[in-house]
Amino acid sequence: MGKPTGFLEIERSDRSYRPVEERILHYREFVEDLPRAEVSQQGARCMDCGIPYCHQGCPVNNIIPEWNDLVYRDKWREGLDLLHSTNNFPEFTGRVCPAPCEEACTLNITDVPVTIKTIECALVDRGWQEGWISPQPSRAPTDRSVAVIGSGPAGLACAQQLARAGHRVVVYEKNQRIGGLLRIGIPDFKMEKHLIDRRMAQMRAEGVEFHPNCHVGTTIPVAQVLASHDAVALCGGSEQPRDLPVPGREFDGIHFAMQFLSQQNDRVAGVSVPLDRSILATDRHVVVIGGGDTGSDCVGTSIRQGALSVTQLELLPRPPERENKALTWPDWPMKLRTSSSHQEGCDRDWSVLTRSFSADAEGRVSGLNGVRLEWQPGPDGRLQMSERAGSEFTLETDLVLLAMGFVHPVHEGLLDSLGVTRQPVGTVAADTDSYRTSIDKVFAAGDMRRGQSLVVWAIREGRQCARAIDEYLMGATDLPR
Repeated sequence: MGKPTGFLEIERSDRSYRPVEERILHYREFVEDLPRAEVSQQGARCMDCGIPYCHQGCPVNNIIPEWNDLVYRDKWREGLDLLHSTNNFPEFTGRVCPAPCEEACTLNITDVPVTIKTIECALVDRGWQEGWISPQPSRAPTDRSVAVIGSGPAGLACAQQLARAGHRVVVYEKNQRIGGLLRIGIPDFKMEKHLIDRRMAQMRAEGVEFHPNCHVGTTIPVAQVLASHDAVALCGGSEQPRDLPVPGREFDGIHFAMQFLSQQNDRVAGVSVPLDRSILATDRHVVVIGGGDTGSDCVGTSIRQGALSVTQLELLPRPPERENKALTWPDWPMKLRTSSSHQEGCDRDWSVLTRSFSADAEGRVSGLNGVRLEWQPGPDGRLQMSERAGSEFTLETDLVLLAMGFVHPVHEGLLDSLGVTRQPVGTVAADTDSYRTSIDKVFAAGDMRRGQSLVVWAIREGRQCARAIDEYLMGATDLPR
């Protein structure tokens, strides 16, 4: 630890945002980076704890205290090498990860954790600027071939690790562009897509082949892929959205969130969206149902499109402003989280149940009919909901976005053709040691195996799955877990 008293002498300082009135006029990132000297000072706040709970919080097991110290001592390149030893894509997590490492930081006991996420992002961004990041092709190619199905963070991490181990790796992606939900789901104002393109160029130089517009199980027979490769990694997303089966769900103007978000990402990328299926919030009263990250992304996108109003509804009760540290730390706490999109102008409401929708004469949604809920502990101690008598209301709306999460991977096509065993919740059955499915030489990782989760969890599972595949193919492996 370079400065043992750093956490006592230096106050927490983090990145800021460009003004709301400026950033809502475009879809570019709007985070204001800290000067490098200040980032180094923030690294000095790390206490180098005897038990670094940040390791417990970080799914990819980032070696956080060590690279904090290296940044403080101006050894940025060494810090970047250490960061890359556990995380293939820190520029992704440095932008879109909710930073469970910071929640687990010892200094978070007093609400001033080390700015781990900011330091991580500064490290990798400087690495690209300085030309420190380059392809790492294998020096010992094997004669083995692996198919990676899905090009989200799990698939990309799995593919890069296997290519560096010397295997021929082919990534199959059903969409036109590589990146999975990183590409089509996360708005550009949170993560610009040139970051994916840059990594793709690195991976191509390492030998990875990308095959977009290849929907295995639909346009490409599963048997063909199995016959062409020595192993197959299922790294698709958990893309089956949770629906809202209430009267009026069929009205025009009610859409799943991902339909809305992916269209806007297409527009930003210069891909035209046919007018007959275009979903726009312009001059609309938008209601977003669901209080998570996807709902927040819908809020920010709707505001940029020029919505007249945006309201976000959540079934669950409003979380506390601040968690009880004695009960939750160092685990991830349930507390009220306000995103940059919420700060741009949004009404939020909790404990609301949607009963039905109303429509105008043309069949377009015109109102949401809801009721307020009471939440009380049941006999088993778990919260149970009941409708509050006389609390019925109607909310004016002409665009409803359903952002209530994703239940499991899409089964039609790939999974049904494979006949792979699934868990009762609908995910592919595989453990976190071998990552093997019920089908010989077929592995599964990421959201397809664990269900809807974070980018950082997908990277972790992709890396671990790559290690399991390398060991399966070669009998032993040097890839890190």
